[in-house]
Amino acid sequence: MNSTMRGFLFWTSMFVLVVVVWQFTANFGQSNSVIGITEFMDRVNKQQFGKVELIGNDLRGYPLSDDPAGKVVQSYLPPEYPDFYGDLKKSNIELVARKEATNSWGQFLFLWAPILLMIGFWVFMTRQMQSGGNKALSFGKSRAKLSSSTQKKVTFKEVAGADEAKEELQEIIEFLREPQKFQKLGGRIPKGVLLMGSPGTGKTLMARAVAGEANVPFFSISGSDFVEMFVGVGASRVRDLFEQGKKNAPCIVFIDEIDAVGRHRGAGLGGGHDEREQTLNQLLVEMDGFESNEGVILIAATNRPDVLDPALLRPGRFDRRIVVNRPDVKGREGILLVHTKKIPLSDDVDINVIARGTAGFCGADLANLVNEAALNAARYNQKVVRMNDFEHAKDKVMMGSERRSMMITEDEKRITAIHEAGHALLAVLLPHADPIHKVTIIPRGMALGLTMQLPTEEKHNYSREYLMDQLAILLGGRIAEEITNGGLTTGAGNDLERVTELARRMVCEWGMSEEMGPLTFGKREEQVFLGRDISKSQDYSQDTAVRIDSEVKRFVLTNYDRARTVLTEHKAAMLKIADELLAREVLDADQVQRLAKGLALDAPAAAPAPSDVPRPEATDRPAIVPPIPKPITQA
Repeated sequence: MNSTMRGFLFWTSMFVLVVVVWQFTANFGQSNSVIGITEFMDRVNKQQFGKVELIGNDLRGYPLSDDPAGKVVQSYLPPEYPDFYGDLKKSNIELVARKEATNSWGQFLFLWAPILLMIGFWVFMTRQMQSGGNKALSFGKSRAKLSSSTQKKVTFKEVAGADEAKEELQEIIEFLREPQKFQKLGGRIPKGVLLMGSPGTGKTLMARAVAGEANVPFFSISGSDFVEMFVGVGASRVRDLFEQGKKNAPCIVFIDEIDAVGRHRGAGLGGGHDEREQTLNQLLVEMDGFESNEGVILIAATNRPDVLDPALLRPGRFDRRIVVNRPDVKGREGILLVHTKKIPLSDDVDINVIARGTAGFCGADLANLVNEAALNAARYNQKVVRMNDFEHAKDKVMMGSERRSMMITEDEKRITAIHEAGHALLAVLLPHADPIHKVTIIPRGMALGLTMQLPTEEKHNYSREYLMDQLAILLGGRIAEEITNGGLTTGAGNDLERVTELARRMVCEWGMSEEMGPLTFGKREEQVFLGRDISKSQDYSQDTAVRIDSEVKRFVLTNYDRARTVLTEHKAAMLKIADELLAREVLDADQVQRLAKGLALDAPAAAPAPSDVPRPEATDRPAIVPPIPKPITQA
C-alpha cells in the first residue's frame, strides 16, 4: 500500500504540474494589447474591429478579417458608461456578450498549485534532513528497530562454540517467559547483560538468537545511532527508547557497540559540553534511576569493555557480564558444522581435523575459511568441496594469497630458502619449540617466505623455556644467512623486531629475568579519550632503564649464540632443506623432519593431520610487513 500510495501521489502531482504549466503558457501565449476605454471607443467609432466580445466587464475587440496583422485588443467597461451599447450600435459592429466563468478548476489550480507544491517540497526536504526520521523535526526520536515476526529468525541451534554464554542468555529468556518461577524464591530479573569478547566471536549473532528464541518484543540499535550533530539528541533518543520499551514490556533492548556512548566520563580535552557524556548520563538514569524499568532487559555488546564507564558496569545496571571467548576445538567443530550445513562436502572432508588445525580462529574466521574453500572448489568447476580445498583456504587465511607472478631472481630465491631453512631446522631440533607444520618460499601476502608452526596442545600460559626457544627460532633465519653466505640482508627485519619486543616483555612484564627480579616496569597511561594504551610512563629510574636494556640484549644474544651453535652443527641438513625448498617450493612437517635426520626424499609425503593447537606460529621473511599478527600474547 505504501508504494501504491506513493505512486498515486507522484502521478497526481505530475498532472497538477502539467495543468499549471498549460494554463500559464496559454495565458501568456496570447499577445493581447490592453488599452483604456476611451481609446477603445475611438477604434469602435473608426470601425477598426470586426467583432466586440463582452465577458463580464472585460472587453475584447477582434480585428477585421482582412487585417491579418491585427491583434486582439482588451479593455475594461466601467459600470458608469451608459451609452456604450448605443455607440456600438451606431458603428454597426457585432457584439457578443458572455457570462463570466467562475470557480473553474483551471483557475483554482493556477492560483493554489504553486503554493501547494512549495509546501510539499519544504516538507519533503525537512523529512530528508532527518536522515531516515519518520516525522518532520523528529531528531529526538529513537531509531531502534523492532524485530518483526516475518523476518528470518536465528535460533540457538545456529550458534555454536559458546555453550556457557548460551546458557546465561537462555536463562534470561526463561525469566521473561516464566517470571513467577524465579520471583517466588525472591529472585529479580536482571536489568542488563553485557556481552564481551574479541571481534568476530559472535556477540551480535547471540543477540539475534535471543530475538529469535524470545517471544517478546526485541529492539535493536547501534551505539553510534544515539550521537547526532544536534546537542541533546542522544539523551532524547535514550529516553524515547526506554519509553518504547516500557510500552512493550516485557521486552529486550539490544545496543550494539555500546562503547560508542559508554566511554569514561571526564576524559575530554578542553572541557565544555560533551554530548556523549549527556547521552551516557541519561542511559545510567534509565537503567537504574528513580523510575524503575521493570520488564525491560538491556543487552549490550562491545569488544572494548576496558573503556566503559565504571558506573555503567556496576550491578543493578549490568548485572551479568558474559565473556564470549574464541572457541576451543569442540566449539570450532560445532561452528564448522553450522557453516558447512548447506555446502556439498566430499567424503574425504574431516571436520574434526579442520577444527584441530584452526586453533585460535573465531567464528568469523571459520565462516571465512568455509567460504574460501567453497569458492576454490567452484573455481575448478567441482561439484563438491574437497579436503584439499579446505587446506588451500586455511593456508590462504593464515599466510595470505600466493603471489606466483612475483618476479624473484635466483639469488634472492636461494637466500629466502636458506632463511626459511634456518627457521624450520630450529623448530625441529629445539626441545620446547612448537612442531613444524609447513615451510614455503612461495611469496604469500606481503612475505617472501613463511615457516608455519602448529603447537601440539592449546596453550594459555607460556613457559620461560618455550619463549627462549621462540627467540632462537626467530633469529634462525638471520643466522642461516650469515653462516652460509657470510653476509646479512634486510629479510630478517621483522624477525629482529619481534625478538626485541618478546625479550622486553619477558623482562618488563613477565618477570623472567634473574637480574631484574619478579617486578614489572612501565605503567600504561590510559588516556580513555584518546584510546587506552596510547603510551607508557617510565616509572623507574635511568639506572633501571640501563639495566633493562642490558637484560633484553642478554636474552637476545644468548639465544643468538645458542641458535648459531645448533645451525653450525647441522649445517648440512640446513642446506639440504634449502635445496629441497628450491626444488619443491613447499615442504610439510614430515619432509622437514626426514631431512633433519639426514634421510632422502623419494616422493612428496602427505601432510600429517594438524594437532589441537592455538593459532599457528609464523616465522617469515617479509618483503614489507608480516602477513600474520604476532601469535605470542600475554598469558
